Amino acid sequence: MPRYVASRISGNDNIIFPDILEIDVSDVTFFKGAIIGYQKTVIARANIASVYLRAYLLFADVVIESRGGGCVVAHGFLRRKAREIVSLLS
Repeated sequence: MPRYVASRISGNDNIIFPDILEIDVSDVTFFKGAIIGYQKTVIARANIASVYLRAYLLFADVVIESRGGGCVVAHGFLRRKAREIVSLLS
């Protein structure tokens, strides 16, 4: 199961709690850390409506939209890793 951890130097609260995406055969799990615990969002791959990235100078955000209208934005991945995530989920 691939696990992608955002860069700590990208900003967006990633210095202490970097965003994490875990991708397996049936689900995509997004972890957003907090001072106490973390927020976990699971999206079934069958329910993914679209995946795209917002590219910046060095980093990129991965945006995953589900068919139910939900949206997950994982901030601060290196652009090459973000493209890899998008190609895995497309």
